[in-house]
Amino acid sequence: MSGSSPSDLAVTFRSLARRLREAEGHAPAEVIAPHRHRLEHHLGEAATLLGSSAEASAIADAIDRVPATEWTDDVLDAVRRVALDVGAAMRAIAAAAGDAER
Repeated sequence: MSGSSPSDLAVTFRSLARRLREAEGHAPAEVIAPHRHRLEHHLGEAATLLGSSAEASAIADAIDRVPATEWTDDVLDAVRRVALDVGAAMRAIAAAAGDAER
């Protein structure tokens, strides 16, 4: 993600709902709850940075609305960091769901 463009980041957030369904599988809610909470925290960070609601699709739309000339290195780096944190939370959800299914 360190070199991800804004459009790459928008795709990442736009695909999050599908990826989350796949990661959760049929795991009980209580198994993945701590990781979902972490994911929601990171989505909140992205929403704050971009002035959007904390839904992944709204974050993607907000990214798409920023003209290329208006991205600052600091904001782009912060959104990239959040995307990495979201990825880590997603991996934790998938791992917890996998453990629960065994």
